[in-house]
Amino acid sequence: MPLRYEAGEVITAMVTPFNSKREIDYNKTESLAKYLASNGSDAILVAGTTGEGPTLTFDEELEITSTVKRAVAGHTKIIMNAGSNCTETAVRTAKNAEKEEVDAILSVVPYYNKPSQEGMYEHFAAVAKATNLPIIIYNIPSRTGVNILPKTVAKLANEFSNIVAIKQSCPDMDSITELKLECPEDFSIYSGDDSLTLPMMSLGARGVISVASHLYGKEIKSMIRNYKTGEYYAAVNMHKKLYPVFKSLFLVPNPIPVKAALERKGLIDGYLRLPLKELDDSKKAELFSILDQFDAD
Repeated sequence: MPLRYEAGEVITAMVTPFNSKREIDYNKTESLAKYLASNGSDAILVAGTTGEGPTLTFDEELEITSTVKRAVAGHTKIIMNAGSNCTETAVRTAKNAEKEEVDAILSVVPYYNKPSQEGMYEHFAAVAKATNLPIIIYNIPSRTGVNILPKTVAKLANEFSNIVAIKQSCPDMDSITELKLECPEDFSIYSGDDSLTLPMMSLGARGVISVASHLYGKEIKSMIRNYKTGEYYAAVNMHKKLYPVFKSLFLVPNPIPVKAALERKGLIDGYLRLPLKELDDSKKAELFSILDQFDAD
């Protein structure tokens, strides 16, 4: 059965490059987007958590989106973050994303408010009614404080055809099975944690919304393709090889490590906006040692 929406297998949640003044470096934004498009990314997610979205102004989000669209036009799909713990804000952002003519939006489960399942349903229903864009629900209980349940996701997916997928960022494998049982067959599941990609795919996930694909997009794509073509040992071996990398990129909260790694590759400057701070020397040494070991193998 054709998917409700085809976003690809590897979606990179792109970092936002800043200069020493903590202003957005649009030249490096453009060059990074082109690099990702050439190195395994089927789609690029702009201004999400990895992109330090909570520190960006709305005008900055739109300008980043426009910059990435110009950089990869016709080659890579663009997904814009349009989530908020304020339903009115999420609705307004979704409408503006549609004006930007992006391919889809990602909308996070409302954070901090701790809504009920019914509140989550009403929130996403309002967003779905406000736009014709495909919507990917983002479930990350460790950051939001709440967990949208498979039955709630299924209710939304069954009632709104533009709710097309979920990014699932929690290690509960039973929830993946429940999503597959409850949701329409054309609804997609994406791993939101690189290290859970292969386990989730064994239960029917489509692919990953990735951080590590900034560095190893082709290898992640190879792992996914090998699994889908029945080369299971090759897929597992790549997963095992990548696993230390996946974990090293979360030595401290994302996107601090991946920005340090990208700076080392000369792709961006590693600046972050407060309240995030750059990686200290000891953590850098630990991270770079793991990345060097991967590259040496």
